[in-house]
Amino acid sequence: MDLGLKDRVYVVTGATRGLGHATAHELVADGAKVVVTGREDKSVAEAAAALGPNAVGVAVDNADPQAPARLVATARERFHRLDGILVSVGGPPPGFVADTTDEQWQAAFESVFLGAVRLARTAAAELGEGGVIGFVLSGSVHEPIPGLTISNGLRPGLAGFAKSLADELGPRGIRVVGLLPGRIDTDRVRELDALSADPEATRRAAESRIPLRRYGTPEEFGRTAAFLLSPAASYLSGVMLPVDGGVRHGF
Repeated sequence: MDLGLKDRVYVVTGATRGLGHATAHELVADGAKVVVTGREDKSVAEAAAALGPNAVGVAVDNADPQAPARLVATARERFHRLDGILVSVGGPPPGFVADTTDEQWQAAFESVFLGAVRLARTAAAELGEGGVIGFVLSGSVHEPIPGLTISNGLRPGLAGFAKSLADELGPRGIRVVGLLPGRIDTDRVRELDALSADPEATRRAAESRIPLRRYGTPEEFGRTAAFLLSPAASYLSGVMLPVDGGVRHGF
């Protein structure tokens, strides 16, 4: 299938590693051009170099109010157009209700929630018909994950924002989609597993609850995201798509 990605231009945040980087890789592999972001100059430069000449890196924090304008300007200046954005951000720190501080909540809100809202709002003003805004969220949109209290509090709200945005932008021909990763074998998930006394046993237990009986790979997530962002998915909007090996049992 031709996804129609050739020469289309996307901004992918949080793309120095993990799910964001995997998505950027799949987009470039299918002919798109990408602006990738991360917080550190060195890791951003390395990620962009690994993706090749159709990628450019910008070191920004999603929480920075100036980040959205910088990223849109970079896409326009370097590649002369903008077709979509995928908002991906590292997960907030783990912890239970009694363990999390006001400062952690505030920092996570600025980065995970408000930063994503700003990025989407700015992209929406720039995109034309056929444009797309995507959000990397979490399975916690549907069911809280033990030990990830801050994420459990913020991700469902962002999904609600995305659904509202899909309604508002639909008449302009702009799509809005969400991806809900489950246990994907990224650094983040391995770090969470490592918080337990026996990480290997924790992983085996998690895999036993997944119908496919394994963690997903970043590449599997990236291919799914690339499809949703592509013109091949032109009649999909407002969806929250689990990428979880069948963990979600509800319709």
